[in-house]
Amino acid sequence: MTGLLGPAEIRELAARLGVAPTKRLGQNFVHDPNTVRRIVAAAALDPDDVVVEVGPGLGSLTLGLLPAARHVHAVEIDPVLAGALPSTVGAHTGPHAQLTVHHADALRVTAAELDPAPTALVANLPYNVAVPVVLHLLAELPTLRHGLVMVQKEVADRLVAGPGSKVYGVPSVKLAWYATARNAGRVPPSVFWPVPNVDSGLVAFTRREPPAAPRERVFAVIDAAFAQRRKTLRAALAGWAGGADRAAATLEAAGVDPGARGESLTVERFAAIALAAPVPSRAAE
Repeated sequence: MTGLLGPAEIRELAARLGVAPTKRLGQNFVHDPNTVRRIVAAAALDPDDVVVEVGPGLGSLTLGLLPAARHVHAVEIDPVLAGALPSTVGAHTGPHAQLTVHHADALRVTAAELDPAPTALVANLPYNVAVPVVLHLLAELPTLRHGLVMVQKEVADRLVAGPGSKVYGVPSVKLAWYATARNAGRVPPSVFWPVPNVDSGLVAFTRREPPAAPRERVFAVIDAAFAQRRKTLRAALAGWAGGADRAAATLEAAGVDPGARGESLTVERFAAIALAAPVPSRAAE
């Protein structure tokens, strides 16, 4: 893997483009080639994979992904960075790299915009939208089979947490709906420019078959269960079910203890609760 961007090249390129990293867009650019190599290796890409990369920025990771995949869709919200990426890639790999740059918000990207269809998500995600982006892309792109994302370490811990963990919550359960996830390592702040004040973590995931239940109904149960984390499910789901007694009856029908808390349930248990409800969630009524 050659032609990767180092610290001096990153700063020179940013200066030439008049780019100053902004906290609003969560811009922390990777300037360490070894970290890029590590991410690409951990992503375990097949040569036929089509990658969607969110927030390519100045192109550090993009340059590492191109030789490892059949095609890369780079989704960049910053118009200056999106416009400059093809020339940066061309200068380092030549004009025939299989790259499509999309000047778009990743939270609004649709499957119809990405051709060929992505099979892998590999990205250094902006901290402030990491979880919504991952969940949106897994919902919108059924062709995604696996992925590796770099996020704030605290967020990584939440995404991979299992039932009973202190950090198990809505992101953990909703990601588990789509995929099995694992911690793939820690990344120090020093490999970024500007240097963030937190560590980052790598999360690897593999698509799985979701429970046999309507996703919207299950996610409504999950949201209600964790909205009041310290309450029992009987109390936490009262608003969703139309009363505490109805919540208790639904939980018992699903084989779940009404005195349990959301942090103890697997996604399959949440699906069972949704299916046991006599009517759809009343939260929107």
